[in-house]
Amino acid sequence: MFEPRIVCFLCKWCTSAGADLAGTSRLEYAPNGVNIRFMCSSRVDPEHVIWAFRQGADGVLIGGCHPGDCHYQDGNYRTQARIALLRNLIEDFGIDPERLRLEWISAAEGSRFAEVMDEFTEQLREKGPLTLAVRESSR
Repeated sequence: MFEPRIVCFLCKWCTSAGADLAGTSRLEYAPNGVNIRFMCSSRVDPEHVIWAFRQGADGVLIGGCHPGDCHYQDGNYRTQARIALLRNLIEDFGIDPERLRLEWISAAEGSRFAEVMDEFTEQLREKGPLTLAVRESSR
């Protein structure tokens, strides 16, 4: 069975802490993600996302604080606007925009993190592996 590779760019204050809570609570969820911690979801540059796809990710998850709860005041609002534009950009590269997911998960929502990972992994399994001409030419 195809197992998707997911790169997760997570806010240090909320989503990363939620992922830690899922782990310390021993919640079972799909182990397909590799977590990369950022101080704020707004610090995830579109080039980071493109890089992840070029390096073999089948999906990218960006996780941040709930709107209104950002430790940097309006970082997550900036993230939301940036991701909307980025979805259009990756579609121009031939990547299904549903392979890029944005979620607001607080530090207390370990079970929500586990749910999202299971849902996203299953969604990507159904889509199959991501094939990019850029990846094929670099091998």
